[in-house]
Amino acid sequence: MNYLIKSLPIRERPREKLIIYGVENLSDSELLAIILKNGKKNKGVQEIAVELLNKYGSIKNIAQANLEELKGIDGIGMVKALELITCFELGKRIYNSENLKISNAKDVYEFLYSKLSNRLQEEFYGIFLDNKNQIINWRMLFKGTFNQSFIYPRDILREALKSNASGIILAHNHPSGDVNPSTADIDLTKELYFIAKMVGLKVMDHIIIGHNKYYSFYDHNWWDSYEKEKVKSDN
Repeated sequence: MNYLIKSLPIRERPREKLIIYGVENLSDSELLAIILKNGKKNKGVQEIAVELLNKYGSIKNIAQANLEELKGIDGIGMVKALELITCFELGKRIYNSENLKISNAKDVYEFLYSKLSNRLQEEFYGIFLDNKNQIINWRMLFKGTFNQSFIYPRDILREALKSNASGIILAHNHPSGDVNPSTADIDLTKELYFIAKMVGLKVMDHIIIGHNKYYSFYDHNWWDSYEKEKVKSDN
């Protein structure tokens, strides 16, 4: 079936329906058609939207697709794929950050797993919390080889202070899937822990994410180890 927009009555065209009936009354395919804007020769934008839904089964599944997958679909090139990914990412950020409270390391793992689990490079994130452990802001801070020479504590603290945060959670992935911390991971975490403490901020945990598993510095008592080491050096 050919869903050419120009063949539809004006009141049945997605944009006009949105204006007349409100966005909440549009179907998933109609919402996708508005984002995609236009189709191609002999293939209307609504037909592309319907095919996209049929291929992935749901909006949720489409939101998990990557750029290469989307731009490979007939009628969706690079620009449309970028627009779709951007829209879905904005929705994810609103959903994930709105009053989301972090109670333990598992909460962090579930929050970031979809973003970090299949990355081929290491990515380092900062999650910034208020005094009720609710997320104020979060962002990727560094990408690439993870060691102390590439991670700048001042940049992390600047983001935390800009967000008026009380606490910071650090997180990064190990593309190998092995979540055991390296010596660089341990040394960097200790450095960031004490630098943050000096300016009245608390590093609450550092999570390493691998394949379907994670490692929590807090759960493995590294904070106690750091404090005992400091007391010993002070004496």
